[in-house]
Order: sequence, then structure tokens, then C-alpha cells
Amino acid sequence: MSTEDAEPKSPDAEGAHVSEAEAELAAQRLERERIERRKAERGPIEAGAKLSGTAADLLAAVRAVESGEKPAATVFQEARPARRRPAPEPVRRAPAEAQGEAQGGAPAAGTVEDVREVLVQGGAPEGLAPGVAGTLGEGAAEVLRADPWQLLRVTGVRPEQADGFARALLGAEAGPGDERRGRAVAVWLLEQAALAGHTVLEMAALADALGRQGVPEPEGAVQNAIAEGDVLVFQDGLEGDEEQPVRVLVGLERFAMAEESLADGLARLVNSVPKQEGEEWERAAAAAEGSAAELIRAAAGHGLVLHTGGQASLAEPAALLNAAHGLGLRVWAAAHGPMGRARFAELVEGPGVATVAGLLSGAEGPGRDADGALDVDLLVVLDAPQLDVEAAALVTESLPDGARLVLAGDPGVLWSIGPGRVFADLLAARICPQIASRRPDPGPLGELVSGIGVGELNQVAAPGKEVVIVPVRDAGEAVHRTVQLVADSVPRAIGVPAEETQVITPGHGGAVGTRALNAALKERLNPGPGRFGGFDPGDRVAYSPAPGHTLPGSVVRADSEGLHLVCGGEEIVVPREQVERTLRHGWALTAHQAVGCQWPAVVVVLPGDAAQALSRPWVYTAFSRAGRHLSVVHGVEQALPRAVAEVPAKPRTTRLPILLAPQVPAGAES
Repeated sequence: MSTEDAEPKSPDAEGAHVSEAEAELAAQRLERERIERRKAERGPIEAGAKLSGTAADLLAAVRAVESGEKPAATVFQEARPARRRPAPEPVRRAPAEAQGEAQGGAPAAGTVEDVREVLVQGGAPEGLAPGVAGTLGEGAAEVLRADPWQLLRVTGVRPEQADGFARALLGAEAGPGDERRGRAVAVWLLEQAALAGHTVLEMAALADALGRQGVPEPEGAVQNAIAEGDVLVFQDGLEGDEEQPVRVLVGLERFAMAEESLADGLARLVNSVPKQEGEEWERAAAAAEGSAAELIRAAAGHGLVLHTGGQASLAEPAALLNAAHGLGLRVWAAAHGPMGRARFAELVEGPGVATVAGLLSGAEGPGRDADGALDVDLLVVLDAPQLDVEAAALVTESLPDGARLVLAGDPGVLWSIGPGRVFADLLAARICPQIASRRPDPGPLGELVSGIGVGELNQVAAPGKEVVIVPVRDAGEAVHRTVQLVADSVPRAIGVPAEETQVITPGHGGAVGTRALNAALKERLNPGPGRFGGFDPGDRVAYSPAPGHTLPGSVVRADSEGLHLVCGGEEIVVPREQVERTLRHGWALTAHQAVGCQWPAVVVVLPGDAAQALSRPWVYTAFSRAGRHLSVVHGVEQALPRAVAEVPAKPRTTRLPILLAPQVPAGAES
């Protein structure tokens, strides 16, 4: 690797006709309707103004979380980008009915006014009223009066802030041992656990967390929450295994429903008989080579197949889709985001490629048949590690009997922003064929990333300056060298322009977080007054229409409609009032925001204070975003090789493996 400073086309491609925001909002509506339908079918499952002081602190906390400036909580949180609440629908040239549907969930004005009155009485900011009314629904004011700790259901509110609100409303009656407080904090803790990737928590872990929140009898609080139906309890253990202790798990109904639905759908696919087996598939496999042929043979006779590999291995699911399309089957692929969609579309000849959100909402893809199932015989989902339990459940439920599902992805990257570890759980469960690609990523970058995947940070020969290490001593030097690399060294030495070079850093805050780096890069690359919400035409941006969905793009212009962006080849107009909540500058991203994308050149910035945030999946994800060139601004010394060798992904507690075990017959993986 060189210690010096260091054309392909832009990865943006033609986008879909409907925005990612529309697709995500529609997918969320579909998920809510699905959960309500399943609940009805199955029944209950057993088991603004000037403020000061506490009110000002509370409003500031809520706005900080909504804007993504800081995470909702750190109780169960691993290092990850701050989350935002779903953004309201942007204004764009879309069918009127789609826009009307997206805007149809506003709470009644009377409900908002009633809530505002209660908030003022409790010393909370009036500006929270619309959010509280939207969360608690009709009768929200009465709910708050009866149980002030329900304020915890509003994103960004913490227990100590809800405690102050409760004391103002209830007086001496509001104590730490109040049953209402215990139940509300239990739900809040499970929601924070979901932000950290857990679908459930062990009973003991939840009780311990309740104790740290000042609940005097945590076990009793959990039991009260279970008895009131606020949370669900599960006893999981393998049948016939008396030596395996039974785990007592606690979770929220939303994720329990999704995980059970996912298990049902996967078992249905595994046990179904795919259409069109036989000689035609074998001829298609014989025409392929290596692991691509293995993938075609596996998909020929199985309803569910897993495929693993790096960037180069995308050629194998592409070969499968092309072969199945040639057999006359209805085939589609879905990627995590528009950049991945564009990259994969270049590899396939006839099949369509969508984003997962667009596929589920109907904004992209083949449409649905009379029974509501996707009109496909074969679906390949790329970037499969990014599927959380809710998205994965929707995918499996949407497939008709006899369809084939191939989940393809790189198991070394960071897991989904949402709860669950679906792809990793399925790989461990071994309920279906697993095809590991033998197609390595090429060159020094491929060699470096492959080593990281097995816990080794190797020094690789890089005669073409494919990998460059730039040592720095402090935060100021890290920012200076990053700007120098993007603006001068990489374009001059590598031939990749600044607009095709992406900076990746561990977090948003701090002296070398995304905010600091974006400010420095804007000053150098596109200085301007930021007349429209801090943005100017030519600025690179990260647009987040919903949690976990970041669309890199750029500002085209601003007018009376709003801020016009191009993201993935698609024009999106963000209204003025939504700019602050949904947009960041995007020269610098976190690794979580960059998942599913790749750029010709990447500058990974590792300041000295980033050591605790590093793990093997983080490093693997950040380094593998580079297509031609990687510069590492290195200030963490031995923390980098130590993270690669010793810090795996943080564990997540899920129920999927145990749910799959009794539903899949022995030998299904063969």
C-alpha cells in the first residue's frame, strides 16, 4: 500500500417514476394494514413558543432526534448513524391520488388543540402537540391525563423528561414506582432495543435495563406490562432438547407479528414446489460456469436459496435472472437503493430491477395478481443483509406459491438499520441451499477487503495507488487532509473527480464527523451562502425520506416549489419546510448510509476518537464501497487492526431461528 496522496461514469442511473419517499411511505402503510389484518385474524397473542427550563430541553431533545443530530437513545445502541422519523411526502410530479394518500394521516385540529392544552399544563412545549396527537390518536389528551408517561411514545422523549411532565400533572402521586411508569418505560426500552437491531430482549436484560432507569421492582414492572398487553412474552426452546435452557423473551407486538409472518412465509417457500423444473434448467446451468451454474441448479429445484459474495459476485444472480428470463419465467430483482439498482441493471439483459421499497409499494416492479401476490416466478433480492424483519416479511408474504426467492448479499457488511438479522439468521439456520460465490473481487482493493472479511488487515501491493494510507496526528489535520484528497490529490493522481469521490466517517458528531467534514468540503468545493435551508445548487446531499433509507444526490436548483434534487437519476422536490428534517450535506456519509452504494473513489476517515466505533463489519463496509481507489485518513493507530481482528458485529436477539426450526422438515437444506 502506498503512503502517498493519492473515470468511471457516475453511478447514478435512470430512476423509477415514483420517488423513494412515495415508495417507502406506501410500504409503511402496507405494513400497518398487514399487522392490523393479522391481529384481527389471529386475535390476541398470549403469552414552537418561547420556552425555558425543562420544556425547552424536551423540545430540543425531540427536534435533535427528528433532525438526526443525535440518536433516540443509547440504552442498547451500537455505533450507527442517528435515525430520523419518516419524512412527509415531498412535492413532486406524481399522481394526485398518491400525494393525497400520503398526506391523509394528519390528526384532527381539535385533537391537537386538546393535546396542546395538556402539554402546557404539564410544562411541556406546545410544539409537540401534532406529534403527540399523531402518535396517540383520537383521545390523546385524555390518554396523557390518565397516563402522562405515554409521552414516551413520542420519538426523542426520554424517561427523565416524561417524569417531569408526569410530576407537573400528577404531583406527589407521580413516583418512580408507579405501575404506569414501569409499563411505559418497558415499552420505551424495547423500542430502543429495536433501534439497536433486537426484535426481542431476554427477560433478565429488560429487567436489568428497567432497574437502571430507576424502576424499583423491575421484574414486577415487566409482569405488569405483559398482563396489560403492552408487551408479549415468549418461551423459546428446542423441542426434545432437555439440556437446552428455555429462554424467556419479551418483545413488542409489531416485531413479533413481523417475525412470525416471516417464518411462516419462509417455511411456505421452502416447502413449496417451484414451477418448471427439469432439462431446460439443466441446459441453462450447463451454459454457465462455476458458482453461477451452482446457483442456477439450486434455484431450479428450491423455493428459497441464499447466495453470498462480494461486489464481483453480482454477476452470478444476474446470470440466474438472465437464464430464467430465457426460459420464459417472470423474473425481477430488487436492490437496497437506486445506486444498487442502477449497477445491477447493467448486468441483466431482460429482467426488471427495482428497489425493495418500490417493489413492496407497487411503485416499481411487476405489479400484483388478483390475489395480491407479486406477479413473478423468480425474485432475487440483492443487499439481503439490509432486510429487517418487517421488510423481509412483506417480501415473503408477497410471493405466490411456487415462486422462487433468492436472497443475495455480502455477509460481511453491516446489518440492517431496522430490527433483526434476517440474512445472518438464515445462513445460520441452514434451512435451504447456500451458494457461496468463488468469484473474488479483483485487484488490491479486492485482496484488502477479502482479508478484512476473515479478520486480517493485510498490507497489499498497490502499484496503481489503488490503496493509499494517509497518517494524521489530530482532528484538524484529518479534516485538512480529507479535503485535500477529495479536491486535489485523488482527481490529479487517480483521475477520479471530486463529484465521484465519497467520504465515509464513523459518526455525525465530533471534530471529524459528517457535519464537520461536510462544512469543510462545501467551503472548498461549492462555497455559497446556503440561501435555501443551508443548501446551494451544486451541493451534494444525503436525502432521507424514511429511517434507514439514505439517497445520495445533489441539489439542482431551488424555487417556490422547494429544493430540487437529483437522486439516483430521479428528480425529487423537497418542500422548504421539510428541508431541515430530511436533508444533510452528502460529501461525507457514515458507513450505514453508504451501504448498497459504491463509488469510483472513497476516502475513509478514521480520527483518533473513532476507535470505540470501529468493528470488522464497519471497516469491511466502508472499505468495500470503493470501486477503483481507497484512501484511508488514519489516526487510530493500532485500533484499526485490532477492530478488524477482534471486534465482530454486536449480537442481536431475535426469534427467527427458533421459529423456523419446527416448520422446516429435516434435510430441507440439502
